Amino acid sequence: MKKRKLTCGFAAGVIALPLIFFALTFAWQYVRPQPASKTETWFNGVVYTRDVRSTPRDLVIHVVSVDLKAEGIRLLVTPGDPETVLPLTGLKTSDFLDNFGLQVAVNGAPFEPWSSFSMLRYYPHKGDPVDSIGFSASEGTAYSDPHSDAPTLYMTSGNTARFNRPFGNLYNAISGTEMLVRNGKIVAGEDDTLQPRTAVGLSQSEKVLILVVVDGRQPGYSEGVTLKELAEILMFYNAFDAMNLDGGGSSTLVRQGLLGSADVVNNPIDRNIPGWERVVGNHIGIYAKEK
Repeated sequence: MKKRKLTCGFAAGVIALPLIFFALTFAWQYVRPQPASKTETWFNGVVYTRDVRSTPRDLVIHVVSVDLKAEGIRLLVTPGDPETVLPLTGLKTSDFLDNFGLQVAVNGAPFEPWSSFSMLRYYPHKGDPVDSIGFSASEGTAYSDPHSDAPTLYMTSGNTARFNRPFGNLYNAISGTEMLVRNGKIVAGEDDTLQPRTAVGLSQSEKVLILVVVDGRQPGYSEGVTLKELAEILMFYNAFDAMNLDGGGSSTLVRQGLLGSADVVNNPIDRNIPGWERVVGNHIGIYAKEK
């Protein structure tokens, strides 16, 4: 009898622990304080800003400015296999940074297939095949639709970058959903929903790459922004042209931390769980030297 009671007690504990975990996770998003704003140099040529705001609502904004002419800077888009229908292997942004020894990484283009029905029913899992939407290329190898009319950022091996105008030999390229800023003017669409967002921009000189990740769907911490607000943030941080990347639960910023660890800098939210990192299709990565 005692053994049966112990067994039942153990089983109840196993069932209760996940429920307690999810209850605490759910509650944490309503009591967690916002962090302080700060600006710091992460690596040579790489400056990070955490911009924390309370108007027009609670927001935590992450901005990485990359001097494309700084020594040691090199860009990478996730490699894919052009010989397959689904050329990419789904990876978390932190796994991408780890696998390629990068210093900074963000999630990239929207991708398919994708689904999210519940905690247990979703796609992709790590390692599942997917395809990026739009045009993508990595280190000279194109693996997604070269005839897409989606806005695209092109990057040469010498770190020259430009939107929507291929130039030189094909090297890295990645598409987004739409342009947010063009020639210093906001051209963002009419999506007024508040969402986590990821975007990439260039300064007018095209010598500074600007990555922006905005946390969202977390009341009292960061509620997210509209596309127009995202465009305004990019212009505030000196983007002359900018493009929206995959957002929502995909929005993730990772940096290389102490001892080479992959540290998730923002607070992503996947399947309504704050801090839960989503497996995505491709990414933008930055190699940089120590400051």
